[in-house]
Amino acid sequence: MAGIDYDAEIKQLLATMKTIGSVLNIDRMRGEIADLSEQVAAPDLWDDVDSATRITGRLSALQGELDRFTGLEARIEDLGLMVEMAQEEGDADSLADSERELNRIKKSVESLEIRTLLAGEYDEREAIVTIRSGAGGVDAADFAEMLMRMYTRWAEQHKYGVEVYEVSYAEEAGIKSAEFAIHAPYAYGTLSVEAGTHRLVRISPFDNQGRRQTSFAAVEVVPMLEQTDEIEVDENEIRTDVFRSGGPGGQSVNTTDSAVRLTHLPTGIVVSCQNEKSQLQNKASAMVVLKAKLLARKKAEEAALKKDLKGDVQASWGDQMRNYVLNPYQVVKDLRTGHESGNPSAVFDGDLDDFMEAGIRWRRGADKVDA
Repeated sequence: MAGIDYDAEIKQLLATMKTIGSVLNIDRMRGEIADLSEQVAAPDLWDDVDSATRITGRLSALQGELDRFTGLEARIEDLGLMVEMAQEEGDADSLADSERELNRIKKSVESLEIRTLLAGEYDEREAIVTIRSGAGGVDAADFAEMLMRMYTRWAEQHKYGVEVYEVSYAEEAGIKSAEFAIHAPYAYGTLSVEAGTHRLVRISPFDNQGRRQTSFAAVEVVPMLEQTDEIEVDENEIRTDVFRSGGPGGQSVNTTDSAVRLTHLPTGIVVSCQNEKSQLQNKASAMVVLKAKLLARKKAEEAALKKDLKGDVQASWGDQMRNYVLNPYQVVKDLRTGHESGNPSAVFDGDLDDFMEAGIRWRRGADKVDA
């Protein structure tokens, strides 16, 4: 305790926060919050439910980001007062508390600092996540559903909005695929490091002989489209199929055939949406996803960096980026960064921040090497 120069530590934290505030453009954030707050107060806000949901979601996410920043500033200020009083009174217990709080604040600032590394063209966008089961049969389908829950739990913990577009359930258990949006600032920049093939090793709950099974699932992440993006889609190049939504076990969810599947014939990209009651609404949502994927493809081709935006993911052996091992030992390890956790249950419950932060730092380092 005696060796800690609290004045120097606090000055360094404040300097780091100043840099973070500049990169995040806190003044612009406050301005956008004020503008969105006015829109939320409008009496006709909920006349357009989709628009209202986006506005309130964006406001909630931005307010959360601002509160996180200002809360850290307040904690640093309180720490200075705590240290000053403890030193004046010679209170060893309070100094010990100050050291623990200093370490906690350092970790929080370091976590927030990660945001300054998200400077890619689309990093500040919201994200569309697609999960597909790969090799491994019913275990892979179950694994894909575990991953969907993992990402939605992560979003819920951060109070980010999740909008599920489509879930295709497997016959026995789990899902064949799922597509959903994470509505939060920098969701794409943060989640894009999760793109790739994920591998699960466990004793299969579907094997009556209790054998160990290896299964795979692919995660794809693309940025949400904005009105300023230039992407044109020829209606003649899209095949529209209408079908009835299906739940687990093939049970009917809708009483009408309102789910919509769009196939972009030139590229073979297929997207579906079944979360709305109206066929028209489902088609509009599916078109948003299709355009986002086409934009990602276009930009990736222009830059010859397809894997950076979308990823050429096969969901099989030799292609995995993260292993989830539940037997014979328990560990989750990212094969790119080396970061690992000995608590798979917590990871599957959404404890992903450390993995994402390591991935963002790893990507930043890779970008510097490529440059």
